[in-house]
Amino acid sequence: MLFRQLFDPESATYTYLLADDETKEAVIIDPVRDQVERDSQLIRELGLKLRYVADTHVHADHVTGAGILRQRFGAKTAASQNGGPQCADILLKHGDVLRFGNHALEVRETPGHTDGCVTYVTNDRAMAFTGDALLIRGCGRTDFQQGDAHKLYNSVHDQIFSLPDAALLYPAHDYKGRTATSVAEERAFNPRLGGGKSEAEFVEIMKNLNLAKPRKIEEALPANLRCGLAVDETVSGEPVPERAWAPVVRSGTGVPEVRPAWVSEHTEEFRIIDVREPHEVAAGKIEGAENVPLGTVREAAQAWDPNEPIVTVCRSGGRSGRAALELEQLGFRRVASMAGGMMLWASKGLKTAR
Repeated sequence: MLFRQLFDPESATYTYLLADDETKEAVIIDPVRDQVERDSQLIRELGLKLRYVADTHVHADHVTGAGILRQRFGAKTAASQNGGPQCADILLKHGDVLRFGNHALEVRETPGHTDGCVTYVTNDRAMAFTGDALLIRGCGRTDFQQGDAHKLYNSVHDQIFSLPDAALLYPAHDYKGRTATSVAEERAFNPRLGGGKSEAEFVEIMKNLNLAKPRKIEEALPANLRCGLAVDETVSGEPVPERAWAPVVRSGTGVPEVRPAWVSEHTEEFRIIDVREPHEVAAGKIEGAENVPLGTVREAAQAWDPNEPIVTVCRSGGRSGRAALELEQLGFRRVASMAGGMMLWASKGLKTAR
């Protein structure tokens, strides 16, 4: 199984990417909105098919990237049914399973930090992603957002400490540079929950932590209840109406792109600008496309409506990508290049006009 542990330094958040080596189906756990470009690039570079974007709980210290990744990759978002965001595609309950290729994650409800906390356990029980329920030599706070020290104590002992001693535990955060721990280590050395601590002792410890309020809570909680999107944003994560008009995905070089199959089904909904030379267009084009060679796009665009949706097209996607970026620089808010150009269009057997 492919496994990557990624880090956001501002919130000390770990994001985990897991994928099946054979099918390339993947799951990403606890993505951070500020790191969406990094995560998207890695997913594309590795050729992965993102099936699920799974949050361990509604975070209070960072905004999730779930909503944007859902739009970019067609993945389903997943979160707990108990206090999780209702915008999630899948509302998880204890015992549910998220399958990706030949692998799977079992959902274990671990409330206490919040009511909606879950832990994801691999089907071989060798790895568990504990969110804030259990940290390395620590645990999530219980003094706000439905926190309950009694619940957390029982969650950790019943659902996490019950895993094999050698099971590796991966938390949502670490503030000291540590990357992983194990069930045996935490059961022995966790100063709050390990070493045979009783429930009463744990509750007393949590009662006296006196922690400061998370710095980004006012921004993070409302946004995370909307899958990481602000009030004035669409499901694409872009300000309305930018790129909400199409399933736009940014390439590794930053080009906004749409797939030929989608273009063929929606040709009447946008302006198609073919940026090839006239002799190339004469051999075949998309019905209704206007021929505006790349070198003349900037001048021609002066007469176009910058709010009108536009798809640029060329032979293989290179020139149309440059045209799309140029139009964005000119202030066009709804523009995309057709990925793969007319070569990919033709290989898909899509209709060509002459």
